[in-house]
Formats: sequence, C-alpha cells, structure tokens
Amino acid sequence: MSGTATYPLPDAGATAALGARIAERLRAGDVVALSGGLGAGKTTMARAIIGALGHEGEVPSPTFAIIQTYDPPSVSLPLVHADFYRLEDPSEAEELGLDDYRHDGALIAEWPEQAGGFAHERACLSIRLETADEGRLAIVEAGPDWLERMP
Repeated sequence: MSGTATYPLPDAGATAALGARIAERLRAGDVVALSGGLGAGKTTMARAIIGALGHEGEVPSPTFAIIQTYDPPSVSLPLVHADFYRLEDPSEAEELGLDDYRHDGALIAEWPEQAGGFAHERACLSIRLETADEGRLAIVEAGPDWLERMP
C-alpha cells in the first residue's frame, strides 16, 4: 500500500467526506498535520474531522488561543486542535505543554511547520491542501502507523 495519495476536493461535501474517513480511522497518539497557504482549507478540514468525531456546534479556529481541546462525550476520542501560525520559533510549541494534551488523544495541527513539524512521527498523517482549478486538492502522506489506515 502506498503512503501517498491525492484527493480532489471540489466542494464542501468532498472535504466533509475525507474528514469523516480520517475521523473513523483516528486513534490516540495520531497527528493530522494540515499545511497549505492562507485560505487553503486547513480549518475547514479540521472542522470536518472534529464534526465527524461527534462534536456538535461551533468549532472555532484556534488561531489566537493556539490550542482548543475537545473531550468525550462531545467527541469519541480526546482531541487537541492546534493552530501554530502565530508561533515565531518551534521551541514555543514546547512551552504550550503540547505533550500533556496529547497523552491520551489525537492532535490536529494547522501550520505544523511553525511547531517544528510532525512528519517524523510514526503516527502522523500529513495533509497538504492546495488550491486547484476545480476546487482544492489534498495531498496526503502517511507515516508508518497510517499505512494500513489510509483514508
């Protein structure tokens, strides 16, 4: 099984469907690293995953708070949604106590490169979102722990 796949995302329904497939495969310890330019759809994808995990209601962008947590019973798996856009140095991610948040849950990381990246982790699913002529594209690269669970 290949560790890379490309998914066309022509509309919100396609994004929601991919988010649902990711959510049903998500486990504690996983990282979903969302990268792409401003407006590429990172927060939209994060919202799709969080909604598919059972959260009802608003899913605010954590741009200013940096970290937003979701716990059962509002979601089926403890989850941290982080937006690292405002970090000026990757060492700042350590100051957030991110490991404490990730202990029993999964992490959705927007702008992962600002936190030093997560692609080196076995349980990282890296998703680069790009704007295309027909909407958006999601280029997905699976870490070793995701190879049998590719969405």
